[in-house]
Amino acid sequence: MGVEEELLVVDPATRSVTARANVLIRENAERSRGSAPRQASDELDEELFRHQLEIRSDPSRDIDNVVRQVLDGRRTAGEAAAAHDLAVVVSGSVLLALEEPVVSDNDRYRDMAETFGQVARRGTTCGMHVHVGIESEEEGVRCIDRITPWLPILLAASTNSPYSEGSDTGYASWRTQQWSNWPSAGPTEAFGSVAGYRRACARMIDSGAARDSGMLYFDARLSEGQPTVEVRVLDATTDAQDVGFLAALVRGLVETAAVGRWPEQVPRWRAEELRAARWRASRYGTSDRLLDPMSGELRPVREVLAALLELVADRLEIAGDADRARAGMERVLAATGATRQRAAHERTGSLEGVVDDLVARTAGSWASPGGS
Repeated sequence: MGVEEELLVVDPATRSVTARANVLIRENAERSRGSAPRQASDELDEELFRHQLEIRSDPSRDIDNVVRQVLDGRRTAGEAAAAHDLAVVVSGSVLLALEEPVVSDNDRYRDMAETFGQVARRGTTCGMHVHVGIESEEEGVRCIDRITPWLPILLAASTNSPYSEGSDTGYASWRTQQWSNWPSAGPTEAFGSVAGYRRACARMIDSGAARDSGMLYFDARLSEGQPTVEVRVLDATTDAQDVGFLAALVRGLVETAAVGRWPEQVPRWRAEELRAARWRASRYGTSDRLLDPMSGELRPVREVLAALLELVADRLEIAGDADRARAGMERVLAATGATRQRAAHERTGSLEGVVDDLVARTAGSWASPGGS
């Protein structure tokens, strides 16, 4: 498995995002010139806008190793930023923006911005994407079809974007609402087969709703160029323990769908119902009831999360992640990233204070051996 994470580049003096990711990428390249063979966590990749960066891990079977690599990637970005009196933060949305977004110097990105207009210009979000290895495309599509109704539970546990461009949105994950504006984004009904999956993808591209296969922004999809299912529903989450918990749950869910004991007679969810479940998770996070994937009824979030852990218990045990999952469930029930952002606002009385808290917690996540 592996993880990709998107970061925001922030000017600590103004607390605004700033279009200088290209400076950080260049700084990192200069620092590493002539060094030994590199790991993925040593690299910084550009994103659609120049106030964003992407980091990633190498494939690994060990969640602790994946988390270490994510934190190493944050350090790589943070050290490059500090050389220019900047900082990086992990948040699902932009809290403060004092300038118009600048598209990265990339023909594909420029075409996306021109084609999709305001959807692209106001679509700045940061997610955590978890890749889980599969044996075949057939297995991958079967997993996607099975896990889709459970993805809103994972979203609820990851919520980390209550603020956007100077205001409290009222949501735990405003990123989800922004991201939903892309015409290819969101939950998918069952594809039924690889042919069904490929047919739907082709129609999205032919219609212009996606420029290419890289723009098929399904909540879970077959990764291009890698033998993985890629789960894309999660907010980028600041605290290292949450990264490990969410990665373990995603892997447990995909592996259970592939080779584990899957429940019989799971109801077939329509697209409207999936959107409703996703909206509710985005709106409330873990602070209110969620839709139960088995019954379709609203149930207390603790019960829904506990049922998810029970569903994937065998795979968690095999991977050695059972204790991590149980502790992680209690942790997100007590506070998600969105809860922590709002607590910082209550303490400081300003969004600038929230940005300061995110800068400190992001840096603290790689500075502390155990994460934040």
